[in-house]
Amino acid sequence: MNELKHVLKQTLMEKKDVSIAILFGFLAGIASVALMGSSGYLISKAALTSQMTTLVVMAACLKLFGFASALSRYGERLYSHRATFTMLSYLRVSFFERLAPLAPGIFGKYRSGDLLSRIVGDVESLQNFLLRVFYPPVVLGIVLLSTIFFSSFFSMGIAVVMLIGLLLTVVAVPALFSIRKRRTDGQVRADRGNLAVEATEFLYGFRDLKIHQKLGAKEQQLKSDAAYYNEGQKKEGLEENLAQSINSLVALLVSFFVLGVGAYFVAAGELNGLYLAMLVMISIAAFENVAPMAAFPAYFEESRKAAVRLEEIVAEPALQQGTVQLPSGPLDIKLTGASFSYPGEKGLAVDDVSVHLKPGTKTAIVGPSGSGKSTLMQLMLNVFPLDHGQLSIGGKPVETLAQESIWREMNVVLQENHFFYGTIRSNLLIADPSASDEQMEQVLAKVQLELFPLEMNVEEKGQNLSGGQKQRLAIARALLKGKSLWLLDEPVSSVDSLTGHAIYQELFQQGENDLFVIISHDLAGLEKMDQIIVMENGRIVETGSYEELMKKKSYFHQLKQIENSVFA
Repeated sequence: MNELKHVLKQTLMEKKDVSIAILFGFLAGIASVALMGSSGYLISKAALTSQMTTLVVMAACLKLFGFASALSRYGERLYSHRATFTMLSYLRVSFFERLAPLAPGIFGKYRSGDLLSRIVGDVESLQNFLLRVFYPPVVLGIVLLSTIFFSSFFSMGIAVVMLIGLLLTVVAVPALFSIRKRRTDGQVRADRGNLAVEATEFLYGFRDLKIHQKLGAKEQQLKSDAAYYNEGQKKEGLEENLAQSINSLVALLVSFFVLGVGAYFVAAGELNGLYLAMLVMISIAAFENVAPMAAFPAYFEESRKAAVRLEEIVAEPALQQGTVQLPSGPLDIKLTGASFSYPGEKGLAVDDVSVHLKPGTKTAIVGPSGSGKSTLMQLMLNVFPLDHGQLSIGGKPVETLAQESIWREMNVVLQENHFFYGTIRSNLLIADPSASDEQMEQVLAKVQLELFPLEMNVEEKGQNLSGGQKQRLAIARALLKGKSLWLLDEPVSSVDSLTGHAIYQELFQQGENDLFVIISHDLAGLEKMDQIIVMENGRIVETGSYEELMKKKSYFHQLKQIENSVFA
């Protein structure tokens, strides 16, 4: 039950609705028992007396109990479902608040399809916690105990039989099937996550699969995963039907035992025969309510597994951050002895890096692919925590800064920039919601996208845009934000050299006093950089201006010579 502790806490936040639902559930159950018991008593009384007054009163009681049962059942459904939906909203918000600080690093451990399956499917599975796991045993236990207490006034033997029936149907049978469920669980939720992963990859990779003629094999794998998931669901359904059948059989046998024991006590003169039919009918009505307990093991295990899968994600250690807000204005970035390795990897992606980037300077970070340039930028963005060393921005250690305030003061263009389904306008307004159409048209002109109307549709992930158009739109978004820290990772790698040069000119002109950090494979045009940092294998091998590095005729000079020979 420890796995469901957080879910239980969220459920009990709506203790008023939960308490009212339990009250109405109890009233509905007791009214049903009273209705059946009154019917049995009325039958016996009608056989033994001719007093119409008594019969009319009993008939009126039957109608009253029927009306009370229907009304209470409506109240039970109303408040239990309202509590469930409120609990789900609390749970989603709580889960998102715990998940948000882990992004985007969490994508390195979980695939997007699996994450989506957990966030949607597993959270939805927990809606059954209140309605099928927490609520039924409480209501049923109260109703049966009240019924047994009432029956004890007429026959202690029958009360004992009903108590044994309660222990069997509410405790023993559900516990047995819960153990079976845990042992034979086909990991249906894990299969659902795997199916979501494969379906996502199939859709995203459809074009490449088609080109390489692997579409058929992938379709067969997807069908196999779907069949395996369906088979798991089928087994779960059969197990639930078996549990329901056995529970119903036990409840029926309890009613037969009540009849047999009652008949014996009537014959022995220990029970007035007038009450035998009433007690039998009470037993039948009370144990009619045990049906939800048949589904209890399945829903309990489903809720437990869903809670475990959700907790696996948010249990990841979050990046430590403070509450200090980073001020606006000229800011510097300083890394001292910074080292970092990705989880599960032995080698260091960044190894003992120390740099001090001052306001009003332009710094280029270059080096071969895999040298740690992009990882270094991720560290500057405070996306990943340093294994060793210190990062400070604006003279303040990042541990003391609120992460949102760091990103608020940065203009960031990454290698892959996300574009939302919508329009050019909606994708630009992400940077500045208060921007006017004129301002957006101006930044589009600065990146040579002036022919793009603001109403132009942007498909999911910007699929209707070329690589160069995506990069220029991302730069336009950064221009519209207008902050003093620029972190650009290959910002014009898909743009022709003339357009790229013009965009850089525009950026440097607008941000004359800003700090620019540019990652680039292209060594052309670096003459205008104040500082060039050359990296290899996660370490800084050279730093200096373009002229200084060329005079050294060392690593950077060799890279430049190789580039010139290739493109000569």
